[in-house]
Order: sequence, then C-alpha cells, then structure tokens
Amino acid sequence: MATEHSFALNTLGLRMAPSLLAADFSRLREQVALVEAGGADLLHLDVMDGHFVPNISYGPCVIEAIRPHSKLFFDAHLMIEEPARYAEAFVKSGCDHITFHIEVTDEPAKVADVIRTLGASVGICINPTTPVSAIGSVLDAVDMVLVMSVWPGFGGQSFIADVLPKVRELASRMRPDQRLEIDGGIGPGTIEKAAEAGADTMVAGSAIFGQNDPVAAMEALRVAATDAMTARRTG
Repeated sequence: MATEHSFALNTLGLRMAPSLLAADFSRLREQVALVEAGGADLLHLDVMDGHFVPNISYGPCVIEAIRPHSKLFFDAHLMIEEPARYAEAFVKSGCDHITFHIEVTDEPAKVADVIRTLGASVGICINPTTPVSAIGSVLDAVDMVLVMSVWPGFGGQSFIADVLPKVRELASRMRPDQRLEIDGGIGPGTIEKAAEAGADTMVAGSAIFGQNDPVAAMEALRVAATDAMTARRTG
C-alpha cells in the first residue's frame, strides 16, 4: 500500500523527481534502481489516457510491476479524464501520491477526498494557461500543487517561461507544509528559473534518463536548483 513507502512530503527542502516516462522501458527495473541509488527523492509517474491528453503511456500494471523493486515515493500524475474513478487502482498498484488536473473536474474537493480516503496524499495540477484562481477553492485541501511548464501529453517539449509568475504567486500563497512541483522542460538553464520562482519539487525526464550518466545529470540539476533556492531565500 502507499503508506509503506511514504516519507515526510510536508517538510521543506528540494526534491528531485525523475520522470519514468523518459526511462528506457526495456530496462525499467535497472533504470529505477539507478536513480534511486543516486539520490532521487520521488519517482514521477506520468499516466495518460488518450482522452484528456492526445497520448497513452502506462497504467497500474506497470507501476505494480516495479513497486516491489523500489522504496522510492511514487508520485503519480494522472493526466486522465476520470481520476476519482481510477484512483483506487493506482493506490493499490503502489502509488503514494496522486495528482489530478483541475481541468477535468468541477468538484476538485470531492476528488481530493476520494484520493485521501484511499490513503494517498493529494496533488492538484494546472495546465500552462490555467490561472491559479482555478484551484483557489481546493488549494488548502491538497498536499502539492503541480504547475505544468509544457502542455501535458508528450515528453521532450521546451519549457514555457510564461508559467513562472504563477509559480511565484503559488509560492507566496502556499503553506510551508505544502509542496510546489513543476513539470515540463526542466533541465540545465530552466531548473534554476523554476527554483528562483519558488518551486521545490522538480520533475525531469530526458534531462536525467536521457543522459549518458543519469545520476551525474540529476546531481548537477540538484546543485543548480539548490543554489537558486538559496539565492531566493537570502536575496
């Protein structure tokens, strides 16, 4: 169950979340073990249904297959139309946290309640052009907010800098026990901007798994983001 692999999501600090979508799917167990040993904090799981986004990725069976081989916190990002309907399957497969999109529901608090009742922590996600005001009613009820810095559906897209004002706004409004995650185009040169704006949980796919040395790449990103976070606090 999810709680077996949970850690203190509500504590301050930078978190690196390699995205499984960019891993070599012929060597998933090896790839996950590599970033886990290299100091990853979370494993980001991008789930796509072919409806909310024009792509299909993987589902609970893949997550269930890798769960016994990793102690990482499984951070599921459901890019699907009916998150409440499928949340239980993802929690049972081993997800510790589930993030859903505000764009798919008019009742985000009810979806959050369903997920929390299943034993997982809860996140809410906004697309690049969705305003922060869209999640105002549920902001206090979630553990994490995920800001998409690309359009969801495909990896390898370029970072959309126009989302940074939203990151800054959220950073000023969220509680210390809530996490602010960013996903899309995160790599050298953009992770610093995200950290300076206030994001503390960094999803990176090709910038980690697509490199010859994923662990070294992840550590370089961590250092760059940590320096930017420090400058933000002291500046």
